[in-house]
Amino acid sequence: MLGAISGDIIGSIYEWNPIKITDFVLFGNKCDYTDDTVLTVAIAYSILENVDYAVALKRFGNNYTAGYGSNFYNWLQSPSYEPYNSWGNGSAMRVSPVGFAFDSVETVLEQAKKSAEVTHNHPEGIKGAQAVALAIYLARTGADKEVIKKEISNRFDYNLERSLEEIRPSYVFEVSCQKSVPESIIAFLESNNFEESIRNAISLGGDSDTMACIAGSIAEAFYQQVPEKIVQHSKQKLPDEFLKIIDKFYKKYRVS
Repeated sequence: MLGAISGDIIGSIYEWNPIKITDFVLFGNKCDYTDDTVLTVAIAYSILENVDYAVALKRFGNNYTAGYGSNFYNWLQSPSYEPYNSWGNGSAMRVSPVGFAFDSVETVLEQAKKSAEVTHNHPEGIKGAQAVALAIYLARTGADKEVIKKEISNRFDYNLERSLEEIRPSYVFEVSCQKSVPESIIAFLESNNFEESIRNAISLGGDSDTMACIAGSIAEAFYQQVPEKIVQHSKQKLPDEFLKIIDKFYKKYRVS
């Protein structure tokens, strides 16, 4: 979960100021957590406390201001809990706790779907969340990158054969799952360590905080840790309530 959160924080200052390089300052002066972090913590809270996903998302979303998309913001403000058929990458950015908490492919896919469809009930919104959660599950249970790549490609029909070098020149800001989740997974696949996965994702010049959040969530599971310097910088940005939930989640699910 800290992999997702640190990716969000590091990428936050590049979301509207895209870059196409991997050599940049990790924690710029104005970097901060965004909706990606708030909603990731909400999903973790839901799992820990056995609270309905929609209830947790509304609680945290309304308690913490963090730059939500207009459709999600309207959902937060509405008394209704009906989903709005989104195919956006919000379902994928918040799903990482599911990949760490559940212990079978079937349960991970089921819970990823449930966490997505409370808002993102479009097939692509569900697919994006499932792909990220499954990649995390496979990574943390010892699958190598070729197995992860093959499983995600075959199950979700994502093209993971492209390279970052091929994608980067023409890639632009994109909020759909179908055009940002595969690219985020490729950023992880081409990395040699956690930090490189974050740098790869941001260097594509797209939805930087969310793509780094997704790549970072998988990288944490695969590399088994987030570097301490990144953890400490990230934690300094977080409210006490978030830190308590993260600590409880890590202890309960034995995340490194």
